[in-house]
Amino acid sequence: MTAKTILYVEDNEVNRRLVQDLLIPTTYRLIEATDGESGMVMARQEHPDLILMDVQLPKVSGIEATRTLRGEPATAQTPIIAITSFALAGDEEKAMAAGATAYMAKPYSPRDLLGLIRRLLPEGGGPAT
Repeated sequence: MTAKTILYVEDNEVNRRLVQDLLIPTTYRLIEATDGESGMVMARQEHPDLILMDVQLPKVSGIEATRTLRGEPATAQTPIIAITSFALAGDEEKAMAAGATAYMAKPYSPRDLLGLIRRLLPEGGGPAT
């Protein structure tokens, strides 16, 4: 059985470490990118099963990266969880309008994030439909 791949696009090292630690006891394979531009490149190359997309990213914003990936056949159906630490009124609507599957504001409960990941991408089987 091949591990399901999660791409985490996040420029903050502390946040990346928290997600790394969260996923260690799971069967998921984690790959990472530190800006929106490299995140899109990795999504195209690696074909992840789920993407965690920070909204505030260098080079290309998470909103724009999500919108771009939604327009490409290989990533059009990939679940994308938009994550932001600067939750402003309308941010969730912008993320969802860009094509995010779900939205989470920081600080979030690691248990809640893992629950959302498992709901969208169950461990051990195919992607959720």
